[in-house]
Amino acid sequence: MTEQDNTQAGIIWLASYPKSGNTWARSFLFNLISILTGEDPSTRDINAVNERSIWDISARRYEEILGKPPKEAGREAVAAARPKVQEAIADELPGISLVKTHNALVMDRGYPAINTKVTSGAVYIIRNPLDVAISFSHHLGTTVDKAIARMGKKGLETPMTDESVHEIYGSWSENVLSWTRKPNPAIFVMRYEDMKSAPEKTFGALARHLLMSPTRDQLARAIELSSFERLQQKEEETGFKMKPKEAEKFFRKGQVDEWKEVLTTRQVQRIISDHGQQMVRFGYLPGNAQGDANNRPKPAAWATPMMTRRTS
Repeated sequence: MTEQDNTQAGIIWLASYPKSGNTWARSFLFNLISILTGEDPSTRDINAVNERSIWDISARRYEEILGKPPKEAGREAVAAARPKVQEAIADELPGISLVKTHNALVMDRGYPAINTKVTSGAVYIIRNPLDVAISFSHHLGTTVDKAIARMGKKGLETPMTDESVHEIYGSWSENVLSWTRKPNPAIFVMRYEDMKSAPEKTFGALARHLLMSPTRDQLARAIELSSFERLQQKEEETGFKMKPKEAEKFFRKGQVDEWKEVLTTRQVQRIISDHGQQMVRFGYLPGNAQGDANNRPKPAAWATPMMTRRTS
């Protein structure tokens, strides 16, 4: 990404529960890296974001290791192959590889869903589950109640398809806790709400965590090119390949506190019942939307102490 990358190698995970701002963060990083390397990202198609960050669930990558389609091989074989696939991704580039994941930081059938041996660090993006439920329901093409039930299901795994292997989401709470349980400076934790309300501060801290030092103008330009409104416009113009067939749009609203207008009291109570402990940690209980800054986990301060630093 920058000249500093010559001293380190490995995967930087861009991790989150679905519909929490992962693609927004990836878009920012695509634009910032492009600007820092002298390119003009404003002329690029929205799908170009995949040129600088990838998803590790491509069935093709697993078939190369398994010698057969992953659906045919089965989930245990996929779980065993996953660390090897991630190692191959890390070895593709001499420096840092940005890899998107919705996997929780857990074991899958005795194998790690995240191969920490080839990991340099991670960014974990978290969003209020009251808003996630609404966005997730549109993403899945289902009702809010079904999305809420899905978010509360412990150990949840996604289906395997001809194009992709399964991911281990867990419940929303399991996913959040797995990445934010204990202090680890290698993992940067950022809230979706802070990305909206304080973009310069939040995205600037993200850039510094990844050892990038943009000027104020470069940072502002990258944030501008990554605005939700611009992403919506780009999707309208060219379409977005990662939009599921069930969803009308990938970039729908990106609104904070939409739950206040949409969710019923019963739905709010169900989400709090399922996830209240983690909601408290990040200031998401109703009436405490911003949370207590003294009690919330700080960016780059919470995670499992598993990450290692690879050197090239």
